Amino acid sequence: MAPTPTSLQRLHLIATGGSIMHNLALALHRRGAQVTGSDDEIFEPAKSRLAAAGLLPAQEGWFPEKVTPELDAVIVGMHARADNPELLRAQELGLRIYSFPEFIYEASKDKQRVVIGGSHGKTSITSLILHVLRHHNRKFDYAVGAQLEGFDLMVQLSEDAPIIIIEGDEYLSSPIDRRPKFHLYQHHIGVISGISWDHINVFPTEEDYREQFRIFAEMTPKAGVLIYDRDDEQVQLVTVPTSSDVQYIGYGPHENKVRHGKTVLITKKDEEVPIQVFGEHNLRNISAAKEVCKQLGIKGKDFYEALATFKGAARRLELVREGQSSVVYKDFAHAPSKLKATATAFKQQFPKRRLVACLELHTFSSLNPAFLPQYAHTFDAPDVAVVYFNPHVLEHKRLPALPAEAVQQAFQRPDLKVFTDSKALAEFLHQQRWQDANLLMMSSGTFDGLDLAQLAAEVTK
Repeated sequence: MAPTPTSLQRLHLIATGGSIMHNLALALHRRGAQVTGSDDEIFEPAKSRLAAAGLLPAQEGWFPEKVTPELDAVIVGMHARADNPELLRAQELGLRIYSFPEFIYEASKDKQRVVIGGSHGKTSITSLILHVLRHHNRKFDYAVGAQLEGFDLMVQLSEDAPIIIIEGDEYLSSPIDRRPKFHLYQHHIGVISGISWDHINVFPTEEDYREQFRIFAEMTPKAGVLIYDRDDEQVQLVTVPTSSDVQYIGYGPHENKVRHGKTVLITKKDEEVPIQVFGEHNLRNISAAKEVCKQLGIKGKDFYEALATFKGAARRLELVREGQSSVVYKDFAHAPSKLKATATAFKQQFPKRRLVACLELHTFSSLNPAFLPQYAHTFDAPDVAVVYFNPHVLEHKRLPALPAEAVQQAFQRPDLKVFTDSKALAEFLHQQRWQDANLLMMSSGTFDGLDLAQLAAEVTK
């Protein structure tokens, strides 16, 4: 039976501390389910948020005794291992076990499902759509990979919303289900924002990775819609029309002008719409979101009205602090395509200002010697380019040591600054001349606790 607010009332989440998993726990709790969970590490903000709802496990670790025959189902997160003691216990008891995407699909079987896929841009596109729908008081459910302004949770599941907007991650569904998440949602409207090889630990070749998007594209059902970036060469390879019953819609960057560091959209009626985000990648994201909203019955003028107040998703080219002659932004960018798009957009937005940009290599792919050459010439735009990584992360991921020279060679930038100590990085940044200069910090991590607020205050004073 599909998990609805009136069924599957007793649920246990394995790896409940994850970004999306703890939001699912809170969403289930909010709708009245009895929710328990476990994890071997729970960090902020998940720790405080679970505690406030009374859902924080009493102890970190795995406790098979929590998994009992009385449970209606178990939901397992990707960060658990296949030999997780609680997962093994659930299998032994014959309990219904869901991965996150399986559960979301089951909960939205009777809804129109919009799934946003792509190596980059999917969080921003999903966020844009949610912002527009909420602005116009539409009922909808959602699952998105970032905390959004005005939304207290990253997951919402209800009985009466007719549609659900899902950020469709291509990574694996669970330790016992090796299918990409976005294959499980069975979209009616699908988006592919761009394809750039990632997750080398799962997809060892570019072809393997691209194949997952081809499968997603071909899953578009009769009378379904596939919306895609028409200028992305990799996307073109997988969005070849294969069904006359599917509507294929290609998009490019929205027409625009940049004035005094601010971007203005030009509509088909030659009207100007000021926006709070910038860069060609965001102009493409806007076009994708507009096409989705059109399919959901949102007219162009209503889309632009809502867009004017959109500030972007958290950590996606997010303004930290602004001064008279300097700005500081942070961005989640870490993959080569994201790095290049963000750094280039930033330099183009402020062409007369010096750009100091810092990238933290934090993921398995970004630290892997076999993948590093993918970064060649992706960091050419900044005037000062800095790469940081923690050698302990390499050890934890069981990767070989990474000499600074190898990183410079991979990026094809001899003047690249490479740091492996966050204090030394902070000192270097504090010593820079910040008159008519901007700072861009890019990472899926935290630069090992670097105090960005303090640094931003100094840069913009």
